[in-house]
Amino acid sequence: MAYAAPIFAFEVRTVIELILLVFALIIQGVALVHAITQRSDAFNAIGTLPKGGWIAILAVCLVLTLLGFGPISLFGLIGIAAALIYLLDVRGGLRDVSGGRGSW
Repeated sequence: MAYAAPIFAFEVRTVIELILLVFALIIQGVALVHAITQRSDAFNAIGTLPKGGWIAILAVCLVLTLLGFGPISLFGLIGIAAALIYLLDVRGGLRDVSGGRGSW
């Protein structure tokens, strides 16, 4: 009976890490796909990194998360932060530049 608590805590931690991993992969994947589908000149118009820079940052972060560093490692947290910065800041600027229309 004394061994049940550590096993339960390990299982809870594993489930939480799995949920965070799925969240991180979805956020990073959505940001990467959105960056790929946008026009290059729109990035220059809003005064941010060029399209290639954002794609490189987001792709490297996604690959590092997939390689097993996980969402609660340093690389995972940087990847989540980069994806959220892109989605919350850059995507809004791109939408303003394109007039709310699609990417093309």
